[in-house]
Amino acid sequence: MDGLKLPSFGAILSLWLASTAHAGALLEPPSVGAAAEYSSRHGGLSFLAIQDGRTLFEQNGNTPHKIYSGTKAFWNLTALAAAEDGLFNLDDRVANIITSWQSNPQKARVTIRQLLDFDSGLEAQFFLQQTQADDRDAAALRARIVAEPGRAFIYGPGSLQVFHQILKEKLRGNSPTRYLEHRILHRLGVDAQRYLPDRAGNPLLATGWILTARQWAKLGQVVLAHGAPVISKNSIEQCWRGSLANRAFSLGWWNNRAAPNGREFDFEAMLIPNWQNQDWQDACLCRDAPDDLIACIGSEGQRLYVIPSLRLVVVRQANGGSFSDARFLRLLLDRKRR
Repeated sequence: MDGLKLPSFGAILSLWLASTAHAGALLEPPSVGAAAEYSSRHGGLSFLAIQDGRTLFEQNGNTPHKIYSGTKAFWNLTALAAAEDGLFNLDDRVANIITSWQSNPQKARVTIRQLLDFDSGLEAQFFLQQTQADDRDAAALRARIVAEPGRAFIYGPGSLQVFHQILKEKLRGNSPTRYLEHRILHRLGVDAQRYLPDRAGNPLLATGWILTARQWAKLGQVVLAHGAPVISKNSIEQCWRGSLANRAFSLGWWNNRAAPNGREFDFEAMLIPNWQNQDWQDACLCRDAPDDLIACIGSEGQRLYVIPSLRLVVVRQANGGSFSDARFLRLLLDRKRR
């Protein structure tokens, strides 16, 4: 991209408004344009809005960018596919597979689903995200249980690395990464990713991927297609039912189910304090957005939004900035604050 002069945001917006003013889209062009402009003014790099298969707006849609925790949803999709393939049930006890956990009364109660929903009680272990880690999976297996399983939301890489070990054992020597590529990525038309392997060859499941907005949007299209071409409708719908510990999160996806009466706040900011100081009671991304809104959230403002009732997929990528989901969504949907 060195030396290539990109068109200004204003030029892109003007061309788009002219081409879509009479297109009859459910979302009004001025609203989508206002959301895109807000995104750009707050650190936005890429913006893509697709409604009912039709591109409403695109800015730098083919520019690769880190999606940070957006990575998690792809590994959770892999978990759902593995369950459909008969490798395990998400409600199986981890200790039935990781036998070293059987001697610990608390670990013996943890299920695979609790690992993926971050309510297993396992400590977060953010140090596992270091690129020079020795053996993430082994360290995660040794992690302490710091809360009763099913009672606390503890967001961090440790639980996902335990899941990686489970997948390794169930694949009987085959690579979980190869399984991910064959079972998920190839069907989506997405290439192999940046896995950030440790010295033992284990990928980092919590973060690390680099995608274009166009590539990330393919995950949103899976939602609109009720799981096709990867998993079934019944499987993918598990991703937005929430858990008792955090009703706004399941299997890599955040939801807006508490709207219109929920507590609206910055989800990224809430993840910064220690888990004991987080409060996810009645959490919602935007009180004025539909309650079927779901999102993948990555650090520094990376977002994939899907609103099935509007057949809408929106990707927003950024280099940090003071971004508000609620403000952005109100502009996009032309909704006034309640």
